[in-house]
Amino acid sequence: MYGYFVLVLHTHLPYVIGHGRWPHGMDWLNEAASECYIPLLNIFNELKNDGINFKVTINISPVLAEQLTSKNFVDELLQYLDMKIKYAEQDEIEFIKTGRKNLASVAKFWREYYQNIKESFTDRYNQDLISAFRALQDSGHLEIITCAATHGYLPLLALDTSVQAQVKLGVKVYEKHFGRKPRGIWLPECAYRPGYRWKMPVKPENNFPILEYERKGVEEFLSENGIEFFIIDTATLRGGKTIGVYLERFEGLRKLWEQFESQVKYRPEEEKSPYEIYLVSSGKPEKKPVAVLTRDPKTGLQVWSGEWGYPGDGWYLDFHKKKFPSGLRYWRVTSSKADLADKLEYELDKVEARLEENSSHFVDLITTTLKEHFEKTNKIGVLTAPYDTELFGHWWFEGPRFLKKVFEKLNNSEFVKPATASEAIVKLNPSTVVSLPEGSWGEGGYHYIWLNKDTEWTWRHIYSNEFKMKELAQKFYNSKDERLIFMLKQLARELLLLQASDWQFLISTISARDYAELRVAFHNENFNRIAEIIEKYANTGDLSLEDWNFVVECAERDNLFDDIDLKWWAEVEFP
Repeated sequence: MYGYFVLVLHTHLPYVIGHGRWPHGMDWLNEAASECYIPLLNIFNELKNDGINFKVTINISPVLAEQLTSKNFVDELLQYLDMKIKYAEQDEIEFIKTGRKNLASVAKFWREYYQNIKESFTDRYNQDLISAFRALQDSGHLEIITCAATHGYLPLLALDTSVQAQVKLGVKVYEKHFGRKPRGIWLPECAYRPGYRWKMPVKPENNFPILEYERKGVEEFLSENGIEFFIIDTATLRGGKTIGVYLERFEGLRKLWEQFESQVKYRPEEEKSPYEIYLVSSGKPEKKPVAVLTRDPKTGLQVWSGEWGYPGDGWYLDFHKKKFPSGLRYWRVTSSKADLADKLEYELDKVEARLEENSSHFVDLITTTLKEHFEKTNKIGVLTAPYDTELFGHWWFEGPRFLKKVFEKLNNSEFVKPATASEAIVKLNPSTVVSLPEGSWGEGGYHYIWLNKDTEWTWRHIYSNEFKMKELAQKFYNSKDERLIFMLKQLARELLLLQASDWQFLISTISARDYAELRVAFHNENFNRIAEIIEKYANTGDLSLEDWNFVVECAERDNLFDDIDLKWWAEVEFP
């Protein structure tokens, strides 16, 4: 036996319910559910029913979990699936009429695909995807981990109370949905910051000061809240060049990277192995060290890369080319360099052989990598493969079927065993403590995707609102006035939604820039108006019907996180 394979899936979308539908908004969630979450649940349950030993560590971000349990989501998804079925039927009739037999067969495939997704959602999972994931965790096949509440980019938040709130709410929401405490966390964008004297990188709005002060390391907040492990990028562990995970997919990032590349200084590579588990400690004896699992670069590129990884295989479904008005896809990749006009028709019967070959290659790569590590060190290793869940089904339509084949093959392996992250930690029992530098899994390993000339303005608003939230929480968190507490909790929600790292990412990638900029402005305006209402009410006791209605309207639209503790923003629990 050479080692363990730990597949980690990061499942997250920002809060979109009540914030648009198409092209940006609710349909993101509908697409993810119908192309990723439900297909993966079906694959996992098929493996379980077949007696296949599969283990997956999956993060479901708190903000996504809240959306998946919303009645609005259920209603929207059912309407979306009915629409897709109708479009597929119309396309099938059109293709039959015009004698395009292969495309008619693909349209029939889409009709049956969405009918099956609807049946799975309604009959198999009772319109409750979170309970379906929870059942697989309870049966021992999945380990579900948490995330910062709204995927806030923790190293750049100005106040330790903000980091604390993101982590504590992440734990609370997890307990609510999964009935136990989380053992692990996905740090948003795999972004980590150790403790040091930190200086705010941009000046806040509204004449708030530029802070410079001793910060707690991110691992301290994790340890304080019972979190035992997190995931990091290879370069965060051992230095060297970071192989970013998004650059290839977004033209905006490529252009941005050209501006930053000359400024990046890579750390010299150190003798640390991504196939071992290490501990990160704050150096404070009362705080338990937190384990880190490190991304394997070899297997990572095979799935992330649409250029030369598996998703770029010419026979797989092309992501970009869609038929108008159905939005359905009828063409194959053909070549990663092919223009949309040159894409050839998707041929359903050619896919199985490609999946068979690619999954065999992937299992061989896992085995060879762990074998090399074992022969070099005489130690059993762990190969950690973290991916965005949307890679499997959305970006790469055949991805869920690929995973099924991988686990079927690993089931017969004498050399590699699948394990959850917690199981791997128990098996390897790490004892080596390391210090980690500040960084992320973005290209260059630092923060430039989330902090650059196009996103600085978002941080000015976030920083000033963090100060205001702390000020009001300190004054009123233990108030007995129910209306005041209701308004303060909505103020906290608006700040949390404003802090989502998705907005800076979408601005930098230019993929949904207008939408992201509008969301930042929207939540910032809501925050500031609610803060003014709270201050006026606290000072005068006056609360107009219009002001109260505004806060209630915000609460009804952004209806998430019912278990907020205002003390999280008032003071750091462990200074």
